[in-house]
Amino acid sequence: MRATTAVRTSRATAAPGERLRCAEPCVVVIVGASGDLTKRKLVPSLAHLQLDGLLPEAFAIVGVGRTAWTDEAFRNAMREGLDEFGPHPGAALWEKVAPRLSYVAGDLADPATFVALGRRLAQAEAGLPKGSGRLVYLALPPSVFPTAIEHLSGSGVAPRVPDEAARPWVRVIVEKPFGRSLQSAHALNAVVRKAFAEHQVYRIDHYLAKETVQNLLVLRFANSIFEPVWNRQHVDHVQITAAESVGVEHRGRYYEESGVVRDMFQSHLLQLLALTAMEPPSSRNADAVRSEKAKVLRAIRPLDAATLPHAAVLGQYGPGTVGGQRVAGYRQEPDVAPASTTPTYAALRFQVDNWRWQGVPFFLRSGKYLPRRATEIAIRFRRPPHLMFPLPPGQDLESNTLAVRIQPREAIALRFEIKMPGIEMSRMVPVDMEFDYAEAFGGSDHDAYETLLLDAMLGDATLFTRSDEVEAAWAVVDPVIDWWAAQRPADFPNYAAGTWGPAAADALVDAVGAKWREP
Repeated sequence: MRATTAVRTSRATAAPGERLRCAEPCVVVIVGASGDLTKRKLVPSLAHLQLDGLLPEAFAIVGVGRTAWTDEAFRNAMREGLDEFGPHPGAALWEKVAPRLSYVAGDLADPATFVALGRRLAQAEAGLPKGSGRLVYLALPPSVFPTAIEHLSGSGVAPRVPDEAARPWVRVIVEKPFGRSLQSAHALNAVVRKAFAEHQVYRIDHYLAKETVQNLLVLRFANSIFEPVWNRQHVDHVQITAAESVGVEHRGRYYEESGVVRDMFQSHLLQLLALTAMEPPSSRNADAVRSEKAKVLRAIRPLDAATLPHAAVLGQYGPGTVGGQRVAGYRQEPDVAPASTTPTYAALRFQVDNWRWQGVPFFLRSGKYLPRRATEIAIRFRRPPHLMFPLPPGQDLESNTLAVRIQPREAIALRFEIKMPGIEMSRMVPVDMEFDYAEAFGGSDHDAYETLLLDAMLGDATLFTRSDEVEAAWAVVDPVIDWWAAQRPADFPNYAAGTWGPAAADALVDAVGAKWREP
């Protein structure tokens, strides 16, 4: 069954009576601009915003990095990125983008680099209206954040602006991961707060800009058929899955330090849990939304050494078959220790101790080299308390499920029971009624970074995480990381690449009479 809509829109087409949001005049400063992120995501996203008419005419991009590029070399590298990852700009678009690009080469640990950056910014802003803003993007490894923040603040490139309404505005985007633990996140937040006001800081999580993630709030709070049943009286349990069909690839060194819990749970999955479980905010104001998310994270029941063996399953992939090809195990990947105990898979059971969700388990899982790439939130509803229809021997009644599919195909599907044609009343089958974004609105080649960059330029922090959210999330996962660090697993690797993870993860959901969905 398909649910479709006749409405067809694009990012650059406003609904009747709606005005497109266009950024104010500003300069985007990319610190670490010679890295891969700038070429693959940031400049292509800015070019796409330009193509959609969402950037002002008064706009500039200044990159700073270690690579000894000239302005021309920087433009050539960014043109390569646009050709490979961008909106197929053509000569007309490139003629608009290229003059906006300039570059400062220098050591990011040297204060003189930021003095030179300040001079270049003064040149760029000379052609912009007075009071134009600055958006500083830290496209850097987390270990460099404190030094970069200190130099940005000390040089005057990114001064503290106490008043959110003041002009010119200055905002700083910080990439994940934000710290490696609660202690390190707290220390990093202290560095950030010393340099900037909280309203200036935009901690990015690109998952939050995906269309279906944003639509979760609309689904819940704009549809009266869902909100009344979104609670412990009607929901049996919730499953949130982020499955990846690839291994660690070239990121072995990073993954050895991170593991799946730091990489996926502390940010992406706990953010999805918070959006799923939060109370209705008083408005769509950024702080109202983020305050409700933070309340959920603080309400998650702490896991400890006594409960973790029954609430957590961690795994590591061994050799297997993916897409018909034999692949190596994690311990055979480049830059991975031969006896590594780093988890590439985790399944965790959480309880949210508040009035709405008391007693409802939330099952979160993520892993590398699973059978397919898929991210979804599945709400499993309780079965009817009494079934008046006799079922044939061996047949069981499926739970109604509302699935919000985030990637790769964004959709919302509702599964329910219907009677099969025929004279027998007991012949029932589950069917899916599905809303598919691409089918309804057409395919989109827009990236989540476009939404986040535009929101930051507009001063809308709704899709960015606040300092208390970050610390609350670390408080949830730190006990898992510490508990696992004390283990010496004898059975690693414990799942073959190309399977749905270790068998022990099935027992986690079996305990509540459920099965994992295979998205």
